[in-house]
Amino acid sequence: MGGEEPDKIKIDLSPNQDGGIIKEIIKLGEGDEGPLQGDRVSVHYVGTLEDGTKFDSSRDRGERFDFTLGKGEVIKAWDLGVASMKKEEISRLTCKSEYAYGERGSPPKIPPNATLVFEVELFEWHGEDLSSKKDGGIIRRNIVAGEGYLTPNDGAIVDVCVIGRVNGTVFDDRDAKFPLGEGTEHNIPEGLERALERFKKGEKSTIKLSPKYAFGSAGNVAIGVPPGASLEYEVELRNFEKAKESWEMDQEEKVDQAKGCKDRGTTFFKQEKYRLAVKQYKKIIDLLQYDNGLDDEKKAESHMLLLAGYLNLAMAYLKLNDNPRAREHSTKALEMDNKNVKAYFRRGQANLNMGEAELAQMDFQVCLDIDQTNKAAKQQLQRCAAQIKADKVKEKKIYGGMFDKFARQDKDREAAEANRWKDVMAGDLGEWGNAEEKNDSGKSELSKLVNIDGVQML
Repeated sequence: MGGEEPDKIKIDLSPNQDGGIIKEIIKLGEGDEGPLQGDRVSVHYVGTLEDGTKFDSSRDRGERFDFTLGKGEVIKAWDLGVASMKKEEISRLTCKSEYAYGERGSPPKIPPNATLVFEVELFEWHGEDLSSKKDGGIIRRNIVAGEGYLTPNDGAIVDVCVIGRVNGTVFDDRDAKFPLGEGTEHNIPEGLERALERFKKGEKSTIKLSPKYAFGSAGNVAIGVPPGASLEYEVELRNFEKAKESWEMDQEEKVDQAKGCKDRGTTFFKQEKYRLAVKQYKKIIDLLQYDNGLDDEKKAESHMLLLAGYLNLAMAYLKLNDNPRAREHSTKALEMDNKNVKAYFRRGQANLNMGEAELAQMDFQVCLDIDQTNKAAKQQLQRCAAQIKADKVKEKKIYGGMFDKFARQDKDREAAEANRWKDVMAGDLGEWGNAEEKNDSGKSELSKLVNIDGVQML
């Protein structure tokens, strides 16, 4: 049972069983599970030398110590020792110098070749957050460490074994092979693809996804995922073949690669898979921003592909209702070709969608100036005119009402001022009370107040 006094058993945790890390359990923990490599753990500790001299204590500071297990953030004895613990367990770790601070020690408190003793209490742990915003939406817990240091890049062909669960029920159990970045074509959610970018060959991990990184509010009913569901996957990356990085290609290879991206993007666009199309069109930009070393023919081809990348990105963003980005990429296309009708038209659409009817009107007018037969631009100009007129009517109502209100307020102030003067002249002077009483010179107190040395005071 958790919390009972254990027998005084000493366990050798050193990999070579050389007595380098001896663990003695002071208080048993709860449950059967412990932290895994890559988990973020929270502990309290007291560190002493062999003679009992205390050199460090989180308890004295009054705050727990957090670190990522198995990442070399702490001494080796801790990575191995804490990994063996259960929740709320308290253990004593006796660590020889080769598993602590070695021959150099850690001056001034820890001498060279020092054996250290730590009393450690493990409170909690949670998986590694792989989401870019660290919002807890993609949590990895490592089961089997991978090999080496290489990880898949965008476009890499990954060979995975996947088991997916929703509310504990398996909805996906299969082997899959696909290009990283196109996982949604294979019912692999975005969050799982992001996680795979951090896997090493042979790694096996559990991945927990919030709905945002899974199949969202729509779910994926076809494969048994209800709307707004959180998912848990057990994934093994059996192998992968890295895609060639842009810096590994010469310029001609980049042009050829960009052609393939354009074709794949167009296929996705026609299938209304606009986010996948965006990924492909973005690759064109990444590949062709610089065209050094090309002959004139290839340079012209590179220029046209890059222009198409910006134009197609603008169109895809319009479909995704991301009008700021649609306008941005239309403008970049115009920087390359200031007579491009498609770029003006798409920027006009983005401006109109954003409520910038006058800017949109200018873009559509340029379309007509370049191509007088452009019926779509004429129709959009009519929309712009109608929107501008409606905006002016609305503006007039808002400001007209505001001006009427100001006029009424001015009129009320003028009336109040007139009434105040009327009261004054009628003798209502409040504390002066007897304003109309005459003094010996025959002048009223009021006349004294309002005329001092010939200066009008009120």
